[in-house]
Amino acid sequence: MTSDEGLTVTQRRYVSAADAHYGGNLVDGAYVLALFGDVATEACIRMAGDEGLFASYSDVQFAAPVLGGDVIEVTGTVVRVGRRSRELAFEARVVCRADPDRGPSASRVLDEPVTVVTARGTVVIPG
Repeated sequence: MTSDEGLTVTQRRYVSAADAHYGGNLVDGAYVLALFGDVATEACIRMAGDEGLFASYSDVQFAAPVLGGDVIEVTGTVVRVGRRSRELAFEARVVCRADPDRGPSASRVLDEPVTVVTARGTVVIPG
């Protein structure tokens, strides 16, 4: 294992109602992919002191909806290291969700986070 393998970066983000684009307060999948990009950028900075470039996704799975009012935890873990490339495994999980039945601003921490998106992606660090 190289020093970069196993590096994990986690960020959390509040998803506002303004981020919902579809009926039922649904947020588009591209929102989470942008969060994966942010995590990948931080990972590149930690590995090489450079923001790097996101080259590709090899797999993306949308497992559950993201809604306005969610708090999402996004994690990227380096799973493979090449000379200039790094492959990351990503996971996005909802950890808090709005609870409008209790009131217009009510939310709750979920007992178990809900995995909403998983992916694999490759970044390139200029050399």
